[in-house]
Amino acid sequence: RVGDIESRVAAHDAAMPKPSSPSAMDLTALVADLNAVWAAPTTDARLKKRIVRTVIHEVVADIDDAAAEIVLLIHWIGGVHTELRLPKRRRGQRNATPGDIVTAVRQLVLIASDDVIAGILNRNGLVTGNGNRWTRERVTALRSYRKIPVFRPAADGIEPWLNLNKAARLLGITPKTLRLAAEAGKIEGLHPLPDSPWIFRRSELGKPDAQQIVHRARQNPKYPTGSHPDQQNLFTSTA
Repeated sequence: RVGDIESRVAAHDAAMPKPSSPSAMDLTALVADLNAVWAAPTTDARLKKRIVRTVIHEVVADIDDAAAEIVLLIHWIGGVHTELRLPKRRRGQRNATPGDIVTAVRQLVLIASDDVIAGILNRNGLVTGNGNRWTRERVTALRSYRKIPVFRPAADGIEPWLNLNKAARLLGITPKTLRLAAEAGKIEGLHPLPDSPWIFRRSELGKPDAQQIVHRARQNPKYPTGSHPDQQNLFTSTA
């Protein structure tokens, strides 16, 4: 019986196509995509470790006291060597997160979780004080150190702060109309980073300035609205 099973396994293995070795062109294409794979938000630490183990034989570190630098000599699997020099942190020196990033995080926590904030910071090309990409854990550590509260959805579902789409929906106008009004200073809104959400306080959306924007949008075809002019006012209980 065992012999029969072994024969069937051997026959199955023999019928399977043999994997072909990658060509030089295939390997070159993989190298060209390495930067994209490394920087992709879906690439986690485990995959990066596998990549490093695949392409690097060893890294030799030394210190250049005269230049106050750490010298890294990378021995690649193919035999090529690369030297990197990094500034050596002096005693008492701290690599603090820039103030504009801290300010942006203080505003983003009004509507976003640490995961989302990390993605926004990376999308804007920002790094930590140590030059690393942002992760949820690093955003959490920054919040903890700076005593910035974590984002928590409102228990009653009535969020005090809204992003652009939700604020526009509440007003009954299009997001573009609201964004243009905010950019023109006609309504108060927060825009922490160039590539980040707009943030609006719910209570501001019930004030006269916001209602004037709605009125103008409904009267002017250049400012399309997102709802019918006879829509019931939504601010009587949430302003």
